[in-house]
Amino acid sequence: MSIDAADSGQHPELNAADIPVGVIGVGLMGTSIVSCLLAAGHPVVGLESDSEQRRRAPEEVRAQLEELIREGFLESSSSELVERFRITGDLAHLEGSHLVIECISEDIEAKRQTFNAVEKVIPPTAVIGSNTSAIPLTLLQKGMCHPERLLGIHWTEPAHIGRFLEIIMGEETAPQCVEYVTELACLWSKEPTLVRRDIRGFIANRICYAMFREAFHLVESGIAGIEDVDRSVRNDVGYWITFAGPFRYMDLMGVSAYEKVMRDLLPELNSSPEVPRLMKDTVESGAKGISNCRGFYKYTPEEAKHWKELFHQFTFEIHRLAETYPDDAAPSTETKTSTKDTE
Repeated sequence: MSIDAADSGQHPELNAADIPVGVIGVGLMGTSIVSCLLAAGHPVVGLESDSEQRRRAPEEVRAQLEELIREGFLESSSSELVERFRITGDLAHLEGSHLVIECISEDIEAKRQTFNAVEKVIPPTAVIGSNTSAIPLTLLQKGMCHPERLLGIHWTEPAHIGRFLEIIMGEETAPQCVEYVTELACLWSKEPTLVRRDIRGFIANRICYAMFREAFHLVESGIAGIEDVDRSVRNDVGYWITFAGPFRYMDLMGVSAYEKVMRDLLPELNSSPEVPRLMKDTVESGAKGISNCRGFYKYTPEEAKHWKELFHQFTFEIHRLAETYPDDAAPSTETKTSTKDTE
């Protein structure tokens, strides 16, 4: 389906096998995005500049597909799906893509250069998605020949397991491109969220980073240790957040109580615009997390591997649990109302 087809009001049933996708940057997240796309049935071309990663990527993808099969999320043969995956260092091989997903480093100039190069190769009807975590899409659209076809497609790791996906509109993004990717996201087993106005960080990251900032503040102020903060958040927010978002949760608990707490608590929450010193010191020490066994915690190689495996196992279990309690789990089929509807 092209932008032109969407313009005409034609919305044929999408068949992933007929929609080739290009993925630019096949590192940690790019690999799991490729696995998700292959599992949905797309033929995929991965563009990767690092020759060593080009060598490793097919086996990493195969392992992730076998993980999906083992957990009962995929019935196809991993070998058959991997045959639909081609990895290359040549941009020209993206020429047949209907959709291109950029997944390189969070650098605005690097992304702009990538989009400019891609536009010279792909047809004007192809859609481009950026997996940026926070950069406003309107900034990335500047200088493009066809800015209307760029939108944000924000995944989370592991992309082949989780249900999260944010679709972000820039000021010039065409609505038909948003509709197209939203339909594709359903093929990818995602529950897409639409960010209608371009804003740095979008939805999930803005909320998460507000929490991260307060977590650093509590540790740096000597109020609690890292382990205590982790344990407290895990055992409170962690137990309800898959079932309900913040607004649904306040409805369940009683809205008026939260209004009363906000009066006194909000003025005392940290609002510093500076990167926390603990974060700076950790990064400057060379720590990267489990990838090099050093982060806010220290790990042996065996422990790092174990934590990664546990995280994947947990994500599969949460996926299954969330499907049991869907977001629209209303007791009737009556039209839903919101505060806005009744005003």
